[in-house]
Amino acid sequence: MDEWYLEPVFMITVGIAAVVILLIIWLSVLGSRLKKLRKQYVAVMGNTGVTNIEDVVVEMKNMLQSQREQIESLQNQLKSVQQAVPKMKSKLGIIRYNAFSDSGSDLSFSLAIVNEEKDGAVFSGLHSRDNSYVYAKPLEKGESNYTLTPEERKAIEAAK
Repeated sequence: MDEWYLEPVFMITVGIAAVVILLIIWLSVLGSRLKKLRKQYVAVMGNTGVTNIEDVVVEMKNMLQSQREQIESLQNQLKSVQQAVPKMKSKLGIIRYNAFSDSGSDLSFSLAIVNEEKDGAVFSGLHSRDNSYVYAKPLEKGESNYTLTPEERKAIEAAK
């Protein structure tokens, strides 16, 4: 009797079985790699509801462009604020004094409202027993076309 393992059908069957076993091993390796890749994909995509990564990239690019435009707008606003702040009349100085010797207290005042360059105005209120007078004088670089009193000069210096 011929040896059964020498028959060509048996050899072909064994060969096919070996190939099938190798394919099963290869499929299990590919399956584990695919599972790992799927976990990474879910971690990147999250719960965005988008299944196409290209859509996510395009959306992120659009958001990035929008943020760049907002940053540019904010930088322009910041520049205009930085230019406006030194010109603002935000420095105040006030001096109270007794303008008339017949009054009993320091009811008169000089108020300077200036910016960094000492441009602005100085206001003086003179109070006497019978009347009160208020004067305003424009200032450029701490000086005025009108004569400044010593109290007004003190108020300008106090506004530094």
